[in-house]
Amino acid sequence: MIDLATLDDLARKLSDLVPPGLKDARADLEQNFRATLQAGLSRLDLVTREEFEVQRAVLQRTREKLDALERQLAVLEARAAQRPDGAAH
Repeated sequence: MIDLATLDDLARKLSDLVPPGLKDARADLEQNFRATLQAGLSRLDLVTREEFEVQRAVLQRTREKLDALERQLAVLEARAAQRPDGAAH
């Protein structure tokens, strides 16, 4: 999930966009922005960068294993095709 410092920074940036006439309500708006952002983001199925990187590494290893198995299968199929009677022994 997004860290609180980033959430605070985003809420602050949103409150900076408030028109000059509403600057008195800026603190309240910033708190409301923060609460709204936090509630909205908590409903999303987000993962941390670390979790993402772990899953990416798992996927990479899986892809490498699949590639190796595909090469091995191609060799075995080529051997089977070269047999005179086409039978597997």
